[in-house]
Amino acid sequence: MQGVIAAVPTPIDGDGHPDRAMFLEHCSWALANDCDGLNVLGSTGEANSFDTATRKSIMRWAAEGLNVSRLMVGTGTPSIAETIDMTIAADEMGYAVALVLPPYYYKPVSEQGLFDWYTRLHDALGDRRISLYFYNFPQLTGVPIPVPLIERLYRTWPERFAGLKDSSGDLEFCRDLAARLPGLAVFPSSEVSLGEADRSGFAGCISATANQTAALCGRVWADRASPDHGTLDRIKALRDLITAQPLVPAVKYLVARRTGDSQWAQVLPPFTELSTDAKAGLSLALTEPN
Repeated sequence: MQGVIAAVPTPIDGDGHPDRAMFLEHCSWALANDCDGLNVLGSTGEANSFDTATRKSIMRWAAEGLNVSRLMVGTGTPSIAETIDMTIAADEMGYAVALVLPPYYYKPVSEQGLFDWYTRLHDALGDRRISLYFYNFPQLTGVPIPVPLIERLYRTWPERFAGLKDSSGDLEFCRDLAARLPGLAVFPSSEVSLGEADRSGFAGCISATANQTAALCGRVWADRASPDHGTLDRIKALRDLITAQPLVPAVKYLVARRTGDSQWAQVLPPFTELSTDAKAGLSLALTEPN
């Protein structure tokens, strides 16, 4: 996995049930519009608002309806048993990468406790080929994943603990990891970081706003040795506009705007749809062509 990875949203109907056809249409559109890959059932996909059976259904839709080699899937939960179960299911469906949140309920948690948790997951996977990417998102989980822990797990099982998505916004954290562990695939969550991907050793980005900015991001990634600063400025401006709103409702609204299907704007509680004014403001700001 490398390049521009869109963290895709999950469409739902009025009862909160995922919609397969809408989901696959958007995923196919993203892959056809300069996304190198997709992150299914991450934070943008409202993964932790779905039960395990529903998550497995969505995982299967993607694996069977898309090129699974271009997909990664979120399987982390606070429960080690559920995380093992979903990661094994992902492996059996053909996913090469599982994106795994740390166990985020009990706090504080020691570095050794996290090591034991990830080791339990590794051991349960046995000789399965699926790789694990750390998902560092301390603003939501309350559990930062320490650099020494990542280094210890990577050096012990480099084929298993093969990458990281960082949603902390701390690029120095990403730079440090990429420098310490050149074989680790490090993905910041902001596509603005693509401007330094070549010199900092980043594998790309995994971003919610790439659902809107992928075409621009594709240009920067293709020319990452000498990125165009005007394109980067445009990416930053678009990202700033979108992230000024609640992120998941904003991303889903923008897909609704693209498709003309208002059902896409629906979100699961505790999210709420964007206000009429917020929708109008986003639409107006984004009318400028890429």
